[in-house]
Amino acid sequence: MKRRTAHWAGAERREDGTGSADGTVREEAGESDPPAAGPLWERRLRRKDVRAVAEVRAELRALLAGWGGPGRAETAELLTSELVTNALVHTDGGAVVSARFDGGPAALATGRLRVEVRDFLARHPRAPTPGARAENGTGPLAGQEAATSGRGLSLVHALADGWGVRAHGVGKAVWFELDAQEP
Repeated sequence: MKRRTAHWAGAERREDGTGSADGTVREEAGESDPPAAGPLWERRLRRKDVRAVAEVRAELRALLAGWGGPGRAETAELLTSELVTNALVHTDGGAVVSARFDGGPAALATGRLRVEVRDFLARHPRAPTPGARAENGTGPLAGQEAATSGRGLSLVHALADGWGVRAHGVGKAVWFELDAQEP
């Protein structure tokens, strides 16, 4: 399975869901235009409101009813909750989560899903390096063997068809994409 890592530049939308995604997708093999934007769902989250994670999952579950192959909607829910939790736990501000489908009239059933979580902290997250060892080279990084957090971006990396981070105003946007069907 080929992974595609991309960076969206300038893909901004206004509050009413209109606007253009006039940035470009930069891929290892070259550049291409981003796909045409389809239906958009967006929700603002208050600072440190971790209860909102369950609410976002429920709203996304309703939005994704009838979308994708077996397990794709559940994967989207999992990855969204990881990104939303990271934004609320590791930043001092709120967040904005959005989901958009690409793929024309049939987008809600067969289109590519793009979920983006914007926060107000400019520092970009770093995904853990698989197989990373402690400084002495003898085991997992200190504290990771029993850690109950810190695996969210590893899940995004492993399960998404594409993901990335882009600067957004005073903060950043962490996003992932999933095709309706398993590649």
